[in-house]
Amino acid sequence: MAKSNEKKLTKRLETVIKTLIPQRGQDADQLGPMMRAIKAVHSVTDPTSMLPEDLDRQRAAQELFARLVTPSLGIRNDALAVNDIPAEWVGLEHGHDRRHAVLYCHGGGYTCGQLGYARILASKLALCTGFDVLSFEYRLAPEHRYPAALQDALAMWDYLMYMGYGARDVIVAGDSAGGNLALELCLKLKAQGRAQPRGLLLFSPWTDMTASGKSYRSCRTLDPMLTMEYIEAVRMAYTGPGVDWADPCYSPLFADLRGLPPALIQVGTNEILRADSERLAEAMQKAGGYARLEVYAECWHVFQQMPVRRAEEAMEAAGRFVQQLL
Repeated sequence: MAKSNEKKLTKRLETVIKTLIPQRGQDADQLGPMMRAIKAVHSVTDPTSMLPEDLDRQRAAQELFARLVTPSLGIRNDALAVNDIPAEWVGLEHGHDRRHAVLYCHGGGYTCGQLGYARILASKLALCTGFDVLSFEYRLAPEHRYPAALQDALAMWDYLMYMGYGARDVIVAGDSAGGNLALELCLKLKAQGRAQPRGLLLFSPWTDMTASGKSYRSCRTLDPMLTMEYIEAVRMAYTGPGVDWADPCYSPLFADLRGLPPALIQVGTNEILRADSERLAEAMQKAGGYARLEVYAECWHVFQQMPVRRAEEAMEAAGRFVQQLL
């Protein structure tokens, strides 16, 4: 029965993606089909349900989606495990920089995301930076609530240090909930009195679990991916009940951001999380740090994953930012 359901899900996703997603390099004014594709993919499962069977379907949908859009030309991937955490090195087959690395924290609302799904942006990060990229399957909620994911991220950081990388040799990247995790990792390192990474690459980071930004209201009809109902569901799954979502351990926007590394923050105009990026950049600058905010017109949550021209432009900008840090 499970195999039959997976085949049906695969067929539905393939139909959606192959018929609606534009070709590589499509013009910006042709994004209508892309928006419809994203909405259709997300309608395959109920993203607000945290029931085990629905979570299984959500996670399977992400993996199947990743198989169809992940860049593969010139990319290699090597699996490993770190303290029982499944992980993967993704890098260029030829001519890459072995002195530096990217530690990539995948998105998925802290409830979804496996190595296959992480491979989409891990591959693009390898292509735009020339570095090897280490991605990992942190423990997911609601089975494993905070601070499990942060503990796993810290274990991966320690692994890179053990392997001979210095903190200044590493870029930390993250999208959506992974952007939250990347920031929380830096805050944890700061609390421990340890050196910070060379820089941060944050794609549509989730920085405010209180959902107090104006875009949560102004963009609710524009966002093809996220809804407030989804935010509420994954937030509760990750933190559990009875917590203060303004606590910096959940919402890094409200943390003491002094001493964090230079950050490139990218976000789309059509996201309910847009304010999370805008306010983070402002807060980092007020704290004396460096934050470059790039807002992409008519783009959606983590658009960098998709095979469209604006995603290529955004990843090229990320590569330039990293080179400027070296």
